[in-house]
Amino acid sequence: MRRESWAMVLGLLVVGLLGAAPMRAQLLEPKAPSTAPNPLADSTVKPGKMLLFDLDARFAKDVAARGGAAFAEWFAEDGVELSNGAAPKVGRVTITKSATWSPKDYQLTWTPTDALMGPSGDMGYTWGHFEGHSKDANGNPVTTTGRYMTIWRKEPDGKWKVVLDAGANEPAEAADCCKLPGPAN
Repeated sequence: MRRESWAMVLGLLVVGLLGAAPMRAQLLEPKAPSTAPNPLADSTVKPGKMLLFDLDARFAKDVAARGGAAFAEWFAEDGVELSNGAAPKVGRVTITKSATWSPKDYQLTWTPTDALMGPSGDMGYTWGHFEGHSKDANGNPVTTTGRYMTIWRKEPDGKWKVVLDAGANEPAEAADCCKLPGPAN
């Protein structure tokens, strides 16, 4: 009985040390802030979900740097954009014609809440919260917030593209509860 107790204690200690390794690595290695949830904090995160979080983060970074042109480039040729109160935009050509904003005039940011990869590993989706920052005609700041869903597809050339991006604005009274983390204004 005594040997079994020691074996159990040793086993728990090893599991505890191995489970803490990712946390120690995070504390010791400075990393740039991430907009995606930290998969190291959840040992159940599958590689497909991590891939989708990475795609979403790269998409957001590119759009923050280059604006509407970058937004449109991430879409598949047959991609669809669904925006609040607007007609669907079908096809990358149509999306490109409407995505003409500059990042100095409009800043679109988003943070994924969750992601799911399909069983075949070639389609998945992300969803989360977005914010759009611009100025009105008088130069006053305007912020739009809401939820989004992006459906991703792996193309025949191996690249991942957006096949559907949909967003719904939050009511004005809900905006204060759902702001993205970041520096105080």
